[in-house]
Amino acid sequence: MWRATILTLFPEMFPGPLGLSLAGDALSRGVWNLETRQIREQGIGRHRAVDDTPAGGGPGMVMRADVLCAALDAAIAADDTRPRLLMSPRGAPLTQARVRALAEGPGALILCARFEGVDERVVALRGLEEISIGDYVLSGGEIAAMALIDACVRLLPGVMGEEASGEEESFENGLLEYPHYTRPRLFEGLEIPPVLLSGDHGAVARWRHEKSLELTRARRPELLAKGGGKR
Repeated sequence: MWRATILTLFPEMFPGPLGLSLAGDALSRGVWNLETRQIREQGIGRHRAVDDTPAGGGPGMVMRADVLCAALDAAIAADDTRPRLLMSPRGAPLTQARVRALAEGPGALILCARFEGVDERVVALRGLEEISIGDYVLSGGEIAAMALIDACVRLLPGVMGEEASGEEESFENGLLEYPHYTRPRLFEGLEIPPVLLSGDHGAVARWRHEKSLELTRARRPELLAKGGGKR
């Protein structure tokens, strides 16, 4: 079973959207497991403090190394081989290839930071892999963790209705996905492209590939520079 363990100051945010639709159905069927752990249980003092002022000065607060390492140690068994992830805007961009690799593994342990971030020693001492879901800053790592988990869970066997439905999506072949259409054939003056109704599967495949190339060239040309779209 694929297992996700979330370390957070707000466990009540979960499962949230992960309890609905494909991910929620798979969760209820036992395809994957979700565990949340309250970081503050390892907090310092009567008020369970988890943060302190940044060394060297500056605004905001930083999550303490002693608290976070204790929280991680409490959540990780000696034989737990799952990747240890830290959702961070400075992390490596999350890609479909990384999602697929995570989905094929045993799961993930995800630390959701708050405030200005975490003491750098936590990353070094506990071997955390920093992952970003985009070039912007959120209030905390929880929403980013949900996005990562959702992307992984939908790839687990038995989650999507048709296993092939994930093979032609954006980024799977280095391109953005081609446009989709369905009934009605004519809507407000716009028609379904005739080739999609021709019954010629070869022509449909060529049209879809050409449209994927067009969209990628217009919106994400750097994907083509990386070799996307080769057949």
